[in-house]
Amino acid sequence: MNLITVLAFVSALVIGLIVGYFFHRYQAERALKNQQDKADNILKVTNEQARLIESQGRENATKIVQAAESEMKERRIELNKETDRLDKRRAELDSRFDKIEQREQNLNRRQSQIDKRGNDIEKLYEEEVKKLEQIAMLTSDEAKKELLAAVEKESRGDMARIIRQIEAEAREEGEKRARKLIADAIQRVASEHVAEVTRAVVTLPSEEMKGRIVGRNGRNIKAFEQAAGVDVIVDDTPDSVTVSCFDSVRREIGRRALAKLILDGRIHPAHIEKIVNDETRAVEKIINESGEQAAYEANVTGLHPEILKMMGRLKFRTSYGQNQLAHAVEVSKLAGILAAEIGANVEISKLGGFLHDIGKAMDHNQDGTHAKLGAEFCRRYGVNSIVVNAIEAHHHEVDQLTVEAVIAESADAISGARPGARREDLEAYIKRIRSLEEMSMSFDGVQQAFAIQAGREVRIIVKPEAIDDLASVKLARDVAKKIEETMQYPGQIKVTVIRETRATGIAK
Repeated sequence: MNLITVLAFVSALVIGLIVGYFFHRYQAERALKNQQDKADNILKVTNEQARLIESQGRENATKIVQAAESEMKERRIELNKETDRLDKRRAELDSRFDKIEQREQNLNRRQSQIDKRGNDIEKLYEEEVKKLEQIAMLTSDEAKKELLAAVEKESRGDMARIIRQIEAEAREEGEKRARKLIADAIQRVASEHVAEVTRAVVTLPSEEMKGRIVGRNGRNIKAFEQAAGVDVIVDDTPDSVTVSCFDSVRREIGRRALAKLILDGRIHPAHIEKIVNDETRAVEKIINESGEQAAYEANVTGLHPEILKMMGRLKFRTSYGQNQLAHAVEVSKLAGILAAEIGANVEISKLGGFLHDIGKAMDHNQDGTHAKLGAEFCRRYGVNSIVVNAIEAHHHEVDQLTVEAVIAESADAISGARPGARREDLEAYIKRIRSLEEMSMSFDGVQQAFAIQAGREVRIIVKPEAIDDLASVKLARDVAKKIEETMQYPGQIKVTVIRETRATGIAK
């Protein structure tokens, strides 16, 4: 019974395995068939899409080819037109070139004819010149020299006559106008006559004070000279000593300090140094106040404090006895009046006149002329370039670029030349007069020279056979220029050249 059960179970198991195998195989074949159908469907759809894309691509390619062919056809037509136009232009250029060549040939033929005629004319001219030379008994060079000499002589006479006429007219009209302007300006500027000469002389209460100033073994005078930077001259002059120094400010400090020491009575090295320091500060204060007061009197504004301080130093500087700070104020006022009369810039003219001699406050400490030093100093502190030119050019060391510079120079000359403005000692006066005459005599052709009118005019008598009228005019200008370049003088100097021809006959 058990055996049958086992066999039945084994048989059922075998049958189940066989049935499962065939069922699984059936399922696999069915799945494979489904996948094959799907693949066939996908391939079919893909082929249809490919055929559609291919047909569209062919259509697009056809359109592109047609468009390209159309464009090429149009360009070919345009190129043909351009080629026709270029051929036409080339033909026109060839035609013009042929015409130009023909004209050039005609010009060459005409030029050759002209050259031939020119040669013929030149030959005729040479023949005529030779005939004229034979007739006149002169060569062409000799005739030219005689003609030029005659023309030159006539021209020189005409030039001298015209120059004299123009100068006379200009002098007459200019003197009238200048006299009116100068008189009006001087009348409107009420300046005092010069009343001071820089003399650092200190009065002593007694002769005994000289010994106290010198001190034992000269210690007091040495200490004073070292502290003040001046020289103290103790001579035989009764009841006075002299303070000497090229620096006017230091000289003033020394004078004031010595006067205070004499008044105080305590004269020894320690007290001397203290008094000199006190007076230095006092003079510096006076300098600052003087510069500001002068600017106020001249009615000029906007100047740097250092410029005002430098202007204040001019209070202790004189030229031919004329105080330079008062001179600066006077020149500023004169320049303003002249500028207003002729229509120039009044403010710039006044400023140029006020600052024109600022270099004199420093010309003893630095090398250079006072005009150059003053111009450089003002340029450093931002003064207007027109004013700087007026400062630098008021002695003609550089060219005057504006009318304001000319006004500053004119106002300076008026202030220095007006009556009572300046004076100089006899020795300097005689030396200046002698120098004027010797300088005038140094020129060729001068027979005599005289300085007259206190050195305001030089009259030069020339040799008439050596110098003609035109050369006389040139000589006057040369002498005036040399005087300007080599001499120092107040005001102006007039140069007059006299040429006189005398004819003498003897009756027998």
